Amino acid sequence: MRPRCAVLILTKNEEKHIARALESIQPFADEVHIVDSYSTDGTLAIAEKMGARFYQNPWINYAAQFQWGLENCDIKADWIMRLDADEYIMPELAREINERLATLEPEITGVILKRRVHFMGKWMRHGGYYPIKLLRIWRAGRGRIEKKWMDEHIILDGGETIEFRHDLVDDNLNTLSWWTEKHNTYATREVIDLLNRKYHFFQEATISESVKQEQADRKRWLKDTMYGNVPLFFRAFLYFNFRYWLQLGFLDGRRGLIWHVLQGFWYRFLVDAKYYQIERRARETGTPVRQIIEEDFGFKIDF
Repeated sequence: MRPRCAVLILTKNEEKHIARALESIQPFADEVHIVDSYSTDGTLAIAEKMGARFYQNPWINYAAQFQWGLENCDIKADWIMRLDADEYIMPELAREINERLATLEPEITGVILKRRVHFMGKWMRHGGYYPIKLLRIWRAGRGRIEKKWMDEHIILDGGETIEFRHDLVDDNLNTLSWWTEKHNTYATREVIDLLNRKYHFFQEATISESVKQEQADRKRWLKDTMYGNVPLFFRAFLYFNFRYWLQLGFLDGRRGLIWHVLQGFWYRFLVDAKYYQIERRARETGTPVRQIIEEDFGFKIDF
């Protein structure tokens, strides 16, 4: 008998994306649970029409919202999949999930999937953005999400992982203005994590405690050690050049140039600028760093 699979999706005003995501998981999803942070568009109507179970909970950050879903949604399936609303499953991957979950040995507790990133309608094939390997499916009761403000991964409490062959796609249909506003918020979230490692606002639970996830472990190590030890601002220049030239990002054409400048340089530079601003104000005024973050950015750090 085929094991049951539940899909958990977080939403906030995702009427552009949610039907596409739900259609792509129909071949294998026995349960669909959506945790919404009070959308004001047609997200609820679309989700309910397509048979999803809909919950609402106030937003703190992605990690807190997703963990709330794991603990409060009525998930009865054998396996759980994490999917973002602006992602969808390729038909080949849907068939693979259907066929292979039943064949996995008991010691396999997690499945790693390959993600394609699309930007302005173009697949970013180069610059280190394919394949991005993420643990997205796990046995129910064996996974939780990292307690982090940014770049959260699933933590497994034991067992082994296996990688599936086919892809899921990240393809956001919103405008470039929306994208830049979103990444401005991402930069603040990332700064909170960076400053937390120095000032210890809260105790992180990270994938270092988890079953090995080779690509995620390697990227986290590179980010926290090598990249983290390069001087502020200068590292954004190095990162862009590494992605765009050494990892052949220029092969993705004009949209690739826009992507790598914005994601690989502007975003990284913005993170450093916010970090610098907070620490400078703390030195000059004597205001605690935590207080500056909460006052200037409106984030309550604890979650």
